[in-house]
Amino acid sequence: MKAMVQHRFGPPAEVLRIEEVELPVLGEQDVLVRVQASSANPWDWHFIRGEPWFMRLGPGGLRGPKYPIPGGDLAGIVERVGADAGPFAVGDEVYGFSHGAFAEYTAVRHDRLALKPANLSYEEAAAVPLVAATAIQGLRDVGGVKTGDKVLIIGASGGIGVFAVQLAKAWGAEVTGVCSTGGIDLVRSLGADHVIDYTTDDYTRGDDRYDVVFQLGGTASPGALRRLMAEHGRLVQCAGDGNRAIGPVWNIIRAKISDPFVSQRLRLVSTVEDTRTLDELRGLLESGSLRVVIDRTFPLEQAGEAVRLVEEGSPRGKVVVSVA
Repeated sequence: MKAMVQHRFGPPAEVLRIEEVELPVLGEQDVLVRVQASSANPWDWHFIRGEPWFMRLGPGGLRGPKYPIPGGDLAGIVERVGADAGPFAVGDEVYGFSHGAFAEYTAVRHDRLALKPANLSYEEAAAVPLVAATAIQGLRDVGGVKTGDKVLIIGASGGIGVFAVQLAKAWGAEVTGVCSTGGIDLVRSLGADHVIDYTTDDYTRGDDRYDVVFQLGGTASPGALRRLMAEHGRLVQCAGDGNRAIGPVWNIIRAKISDPFVSQRLRLVSTVEDTRTLDELRGLLESGSLRVVIDRTFPLEQAGEAVRLVEEGSPRGKVVVSVA
């Protein structure tokens, strides 16, 4: 099968190459999926570059990539099922979480898949799993967003942000989105009550106070964000910019240390990749409560360009990789 493969760490456009590789080995709880589409996430470029460097001590691989085929989101068709692979059958249209979806086939544990939303194309479905799961778990399960809350979403025009804005509005919150100039119209179209252009206004110096701050990007410290929060507000950290060695880890550590000693809650969202979340998202997508925003679509042969675009931080919505 064809796959986009890397053998060393480095810039995506330099280290990713199309190669012929063996079909993945199918475990008893696995489903073999013929991939129709995937999408690029920040996680991909971190793994491809091996940065922040501390990742190489764990999931990234010390001397070389632990996962030589990138791609964490997928939508496709079930080709074969393991002996204990749950309810899936050959021919089912599915979407979900994977390692190695920049390929014609990938093997996925059945509990990381769900039936594809019927109203979405494969490209649209592939734009959903990681970012939408992070948005719903970060805002609801960690942030506890409820009707009447004032919510600040930093990075509102990105992959996670476009779902976060829609979800917070659906739950009755007053939403303020932070993005660059190019994303303002999009964020407004998603229902945000207010939009701040971080290229012209310092959102950390505003007078408003928020019940929930969802940090999806930027370099603002927990201390700076606490000044924006209500007395018992909640900071939900998901991502942020940082240096090559440790990325945003220092801000995460500072929040963890401060949390027991302040009235606000400073928490990190760690996305759970499971069928239950995918099923819930399917219901929201099929009912029209959520819509997918795709910035650009690249063929598999240009997956390196897709990842580069995400690394630069410029997409509005998701960048998709078409495999079929």
